[in-house]
Amino acid sequence: MNCGSVLHQIELAVNTIVQIIGNLDEEDLQNRPNPKKHSIGELLEHLAVIFEADWRISNEASEEEMISYYAGVSYNTLDSIKEGLMTNFYTLKNNYLKLSNDELISETTSYWGLTYTRYEWLLEILAHVYHHRGQLHSMLVHCYDKDLNILMFE
Repeated sequence: MNCGSVLHQIELAVNTIVQIIGNLDEEDLQNRPNPKKHSIGELLEHLAVIFEADWRISNEASEEEMISYYAGVSYNTLDSIKEGLMTNFYTLKNNYLKLSNDELISETTSYWGLTYTRYEWLLEILAHVYHHRGQLHSMLVHCYDKDLNILMFE
């Protein structure tokens, strides 16, 4: 089993998120298109932690361990978000490239009881990132009239 294609697609998403960040000002991070939803900064921070958080979850981190992880992470500037996003992606990529086929097909269970193979967790990470990247793009284009002019797919 080869994770290279999935990791390539995740990297494409990371690269477009970095391009989106390049179109933002620090003040944009506070924008909240709906009072009950995350701000642009909160959404970007979530995108920056997905790779490390989901890797930990896929390695059966407990709920307490995840609460502690989230409490210790803060990306609140454009530069820190970009750095966290890229660092966490490359760490995830390196971790996955080291896994054997047997490890990729082994099942792990999240603290809320969801069981996937490690390969399925990688697919979940891909879907998770594309979902939030789409949310971010829509927020910026439709709520803040930002013409990003960024290709979202190859």
